[in-house]
Amino acid sequence: MKKFFKIFLIVIVCVVFIGTFVFLFRNSMNKETVYTLASPETGSIERSTVLTGKIEPRDEIDIKPQISGIISEILVEAGDHVNNGDIIAKIKVIPEEAQLSQAENRVEVAKISLNEAKSNFERTRQLYEKKYESREKYEADEAAYERAKREYDQANDQLTIVRDGYSAANAQGSNTLVRSTVTGVVLEVPVKVGSSVIQANTFNDGTTIAKVADMTDLIFKGKVDETDVDLIHEGQEVRITVGAIADSDYPAVIEKIAPMATDDNGTNTFEVKAALSASEAAHLRAGYSANANIILEKAENVLTISEGVVEYEDGKAYVYVLTDSVGGQKFDKREIKTGLSDGLKVEVKDSSITKSTRLRDSAVK
Repeated sequence: MKKFFKIFLIVIVCVVFIGTFVFLFRNSMNKETVYTLASPETGSIERSTVLTGKIEPRDEIDIKPQISGIISEILVEAGDHVNNGDIIAKIKVIPEEAQLSQAENRVEVAKISLNEAKSNFERTRQLYEKKYESREKYEADEAAYERAKREYDQANDQLTIVRDGYSAANAQGSNTLVRSTVTGVVLEVPVKVGSSVIQANTFNDGTTIAKVADMTDLIFKGKVDETDVDLIHEGQEVRITVGAIADSDYPAVIEKIAPMATDDNGTNTFEVKAALSASEAAHLRAGYSANANIILEKAENVLTISEGVVEYEDGKAYVYVLTDSVGGQKFDKREIKTGLSDGLKVEVKDSSITKSTRLRDSAVK
């Protein structure tokens, strides 16, 4: 009985061993690979590029003072519309002591001269009326008196300019009144009441009182890679999308491409400017981040195939054409001539490939 069980156990082990061997052998045998098939289609292909940039006014003007001093009053704020010549701010002049002292001394000297000329003229006038003085002397003293009055007025005006920053004879045209030089919208007022400001000169750019721009004349400013710059041109239409505005799609026209590249983190890029129409610009604000979609190349009503069925070797393109499906799929590797590609589809420029051609796609496990 024990011998029977021993033999039975040995038989079971052998069966398991043989079964395992057969199972592994069958799994190690090559199975026939089955591929899905794809057919060419007629359609359109376009290759485009996206430029990143911003919406900016065409001309953004920095309003600077014509005199140094302290801001005493600001009459506008960001978002206000101003016309050319409107007063934006007022400046209080802090005069230099030397200039102020010189101007005050000039007034005193002019006053002394005026009093002397007045006395001479009054004396000559009285004598002339009594026929004791000549007409020539009377007219000469009268002219001297008028010159002295003019000199005194001019000295006082100069003192007012040095001390207060404006001419008494032309207070409205004073340099202490900072005026807008263009018509537009105030974008920014980077100063406050009490801020010191400096006029522009050879050694200093001057303090910006406000930034003003015409918000009806906006442009998109972005950059294009050097590999694509020769595929775009001035006058070409683009579509602008603004990240802050959902489903935005604004038409624009390229009006300027920089003639020289700039180094952008190791990549040569060219600046591109595209103009938006006034009606579209009305919905936008300066500084919006935006993208410009530019169609570089386009092919319409051409034969296309999926990029997935094409293999590239040594700069040549190949496809596998189904030649027989009886008893298993059989394919013929064939070189083809391709055209424009958008990364998903590629144009086929080969008469041997038609819409009825069946091409090998991905394998089915």
